[in-house]
Parts: sequence; C-alpha cells; structure tokens
Amino acid sequence: MTPQLAEKPKSVPFASAFDQRPHGGPRWLEDLRARGAARFAALGLPTVREEEWRFTNVAPIGASEFTLAEPVSGVADQLAGFAYSDAPVRLVVVNGRYDSTLSRTRGLPQGVRVGSLAQAMTDHADVVQRYFGQLADFTHRSFAALNTAFVQDGAYVYLPDNVILDTPIHVVFVTGAEAARVMAHPRTLVVASAGSQCRIVESYIGAEGQTYFTNGVSEVFVAENAIVDHYKVQQESLDAFHVASLHAHTARSATFSSHSFALGGKLVRNDALAILDGEGGECTLNGLYLADRERLIDNHTAIDHAKPHCPSHEVYKGILGGTARAVFNGKIIVRQDAQKTDAKQTNRALLLTDGATINTKPQLEIFADDVKCTHGAAIGQLDDDAIFYLRARGLTYADARDMMIHAFAAEILDRVKIEPLRQALEAELFEQLARDLAEVDGART
Repeated sequence: MTPQLAEKPKSVPFASAFDQRPHGGPRWLEDLRARGAARFAALGLPTVREEEWRFTNVAPIGASEFTLAEPVSGVADQLAGFAYSDAPVRLVVVNGRYDSTLSRTRGLPQGVRVGSLAQAMTDHADVVQRYFGQLADFTHRSFAALNTAFVQDGAYVYLPDNVILDTPIHVVFVTGAEAARVMAHPRTLVVASAGSQCRIVESYIGAEGQTYFTNGVSEVFVAENAIVDHYKVQQESLDAFHVASLHAHTARSATFSSHSFALGGKLVRNDALAILDGEGGECTLNGLYLADRERLIDNHTAIDHAKPHCPSHEVYKGILGGTARAVFNGKIIVRQDAQKTDAKQTNRALLLTDGATINTKPQLEIFADDVKCTHGAAIGQLDDDAIFYLRARGLTYADARDMMIHAFAAEILDRVKIEPLRQALEAELFEQLARDLAEVDGART
C-alpha cells in the first residue's frame, strides 16, 4: 500500500512529487515502489550527523523542491557534444524514460538483449524479477529508497552464457528541462551470464546552466567466469546535483572492473559497492575526478570479500582547484572465511590552490588472518623540486606544471580500454583543466 505521505508534507522531502509517483507495471514492481516510498518517508535525506555523510551536506537537494521530470524534446543536439557520442550501440534514457528513437541497438549477437528496462519487465519478466533490486538495498540508503519509489524505466542489458560482446554498450542518461527544476531516477540492470564478456559505458549528461537532480542506481551481476568492464562518465551541468550508486556482484572466478570519471556537477555523490561472492572473483575500482570553484565531489567505495582467493585493486585520484572540496571514503571488508584475500587501495589528490580541500578516510574491516590488505593516501600540491627540475631543462613554469598534472591523470586514463572513449575523456579533461588553470593563474596576477 502506498504510504500516506500527505500526513506529513513538511517533514518529507519532495512530498509534492509523490503525487506524481509512477504506477503500472507488474505487481511485484508496484509493491517494491511502495516499500521504497515508505522507507524514504521514514529515513528522509541523510544529514551531516551521519558518519557516511558528515562531510557532504545534501540539504540543498531537499530545499530545491524538484518536481518529477517529464519527457522533453531537442535532446539529439545535446548528445553530440559529449564523450563517446558516436558509439555504435547506444541506449538513451531521457528524464528516466528510455527513448527508442535516439537509441541504436542493431548488430548484436543472438540472445543479447538490450533496451528499455520497463519493456524487459514484460518481455523478460523472469530474469528482471530475479535480479532487480537484489543488490540496491534501501533499508539504510535513503537515495536508493527514493530511486526505487520513483523507478519507471531505464536500461537493461542481458548476455547469455559464453557470449563475448566486442562492441561496447553505451548507456546515456539525459536529465533536465528548460523551465523547471526537475529530478529523474534512472535505473540500470546488467546481467552477464556464465562465461560472457562485455564493456558497459554509463554517461550522465545535461544542458549546461540548468539546475536539476539525477538520482541513479545501477546493478551489475557477473556470473561464473564472466567479465564486465564498466565505465561511468559524469558530465552533468555544473549547476546540477548528482547522486548515484553502483552495485556489483561477482560469482566464482568472475571479473568486474569499474572506472569512474566525474567531470561535472555542483554537488556529486558516487557510491561504488562490490561484493566478491565466489572464490577467485576479482574486482577493480578506479576513479578520476576534477572539481573547481565551490563544487563538491564525494566518492564512497566498498569492496566486500565474502569468499577466499579474491584480489581487489583500487586507485582513485582527484584534481581540485578554487575552493572545491572532495571526499574519499574507501572500505575494504574481509569476511572470516575469505582467506588468501589480496586487497590494495590507493587514494591521491592534487590540490591546485590553497583553498581546495579533501577529506579522506580509508577503512579496513578484516575478520580473517591469512590476508594481504594495504591502503595509502597522498594529498598535496605540485612538487616544487620537480617543477624546478623541468624548468632547468628549458620548460616554462606553465608547461612544467601542465606536464605533471597530465602525468598524474594519465595513470587512470590509460586504463580505459575503449580507445574512442579514452581519447574523448582525455580531450575533455585537459580542456577543463586548461580553464581551471587559467583561473588559477588569473588569481595569482
């Protein structure tokens, strides 16, 4: 039964939007939406009094009174200006709804299913019901509860056993409206069956200058011996709010890697959560984020080693200018039976100005004794000695600085295995860096 939110309209964020909450679809989805709505009504938005949110104040999201986004036109022109827009296979979700006219899904191997998540709930109900919502638990996660309450559509990717998909699948989420502050709650479900392989790119975009709120949830299931290489590219408007969680589950000898690039957004929170639930499973989490002015980017990661012989690797890097703030919270969990775990976590941040700051918190929760777990963090400004060394060899200060910043970012960029995407990200990153450095130089003169 739908919760009676109208009884407490002032205490529940987005209370008026719940009148627009989507209905329809299978009964199990209606029940799940109702549970999500009830849980969000109980939780509300997180506050800085909660440990997981103490450096990130999301009160401005609730104060903005976002309304549920409606379909919009003119999106095709927006797509052309963003990274990897010419991908041969593309799923486009506009304001939370799949758009078949902007999507390209031809030429895929037999048995591969990609397209609208809402349609898959009808056409492939057994698979969707089996996996949907199994990882994105909203018991203590208010944004996941909010997404579940409003979920209507999204992207669906299914690979049958032993299918190796050479062509990357690009999922593009577009949010925004010219005349209103809107919010969208897109969803992604990826199921890679035993022995299959694929590369998934998730992009989040919106028109510059618009204020909106994207609240996404992605669930990725990697079956035995399957491989999923995942990329997230966040290029939201610099006035937008972006909250998203990625949930991955690996079975025996499965491999999951995710590479996150956060280049836009005014307030950004990324959660990347993986559970290694089969012996020999492997997980890699990489991230690169860039922020200037008064922007905030918060990355929370957690890798849960539930079974033995599971390696994990994690490298996150940030470049901050202006009075930008960043948060990195990386957790490694090793359960009692997860012997022979080998987990490595590294977090580095480069501060281009005195006003930029980062709060970092590595966490290790180890309940097994035969493991290797390491973590390291390095935060600082450019090395003056290295700058001096390069200038002594004929480089200008600006050229020496740019070379060092580019080398710092290249460690993550070079791990992108889709060449057109890597080139597009490199161009966008360095163009944005050039603008940021120009502001830094202007402030010094």
